[in-house]
Amino acid sequence: MDLVSGGPMSQTDVVITGVKHMLSSGRLRPGDRLPVEKDLAAELQVSRGSLREGVRALSTMGILETRQGAGTFVTTLEPSALLSALEFWVGLQDGERANQVHTVRRALETEAAAAAAVSITEQQLEQAGHILDRAHAAIHAKPVDHDVAMQCDLEFHRLIAESSRNHVLSALIETVSTTTVRGRMWRSIHDAAGLRTTHGEHLGILEALRRHDADRARTRMANHLYAVEDYVTAIPDRQLQNPAVTTNVHSTPRVGAHHD
Repeated sequence: MDLVSGGPMSQTDVVITGVKHMLSSGRLRPGDRLPVEKDLAAELQVSRGSLREGVRALSTMGILETRQGAGTFVTTLEPSALLSALEFWVGLQDGERANQVHTVRRALETEAAAAAAVSITEQQLEQAGHILDRAHAAIHAKPVDHDVAMQCDLEFHRLIAESSRNHVLSALIETVSTTTVRGRMWRSIHDAAGLRTTHGEHLGILEALRRHDADRARTRMANHLYAVEDYVTAIPDRQLQNPAVTTNVHSTPRVGAHHD
């Protein structure tokens, strides 16, 4: 364990690599307690100080958690928790990199829509219908209820991602969608016609899901997200930073267990 890519490993990297091997080999599983510090440091041939540094790094990644008086444990290793650092990075992107994030989001969500068309249940279809009914009421209210409209937008996309029955895909979609929220809220406030167009596109996606037509669902989601990208990328960054267009989207309850 001294060389990686031609260079010496730091003691912290030795700890991270050692714990990773324990997880991949099945010696450690989600919820398991790590061996006591003295024994684990001896096994990995690192100092106890280096072991603590490695444990802190793994805790920051969401892989380990230290419980006061109980020891250090492996977390549930759920993708949504492990992707928190990536979500933070995504939120910092602007300009061309933000556009690249939009492209990734479209690739993920179109495939999620196709998968959802195959696996979505009648209960989930009914739930999606209720979400879009609420969105319709919010969009046609006087004045428009932008917060509810945006919440419904997020819930609809989350439901589709969850209906794909691919937890990793759903978690990745949730992660890369954070960079689009400001632009989508800006459009909601400043473009009433666009808000109604978006709702119509959502209805088209729902119809494809009801038909269990994977190709139609994929195409309709792609067309919808191309339109979102074209609009959001045309908004100057300085306008997106206006606090007046922000919304408390991170407190939005996730549908089921778990976006436009």
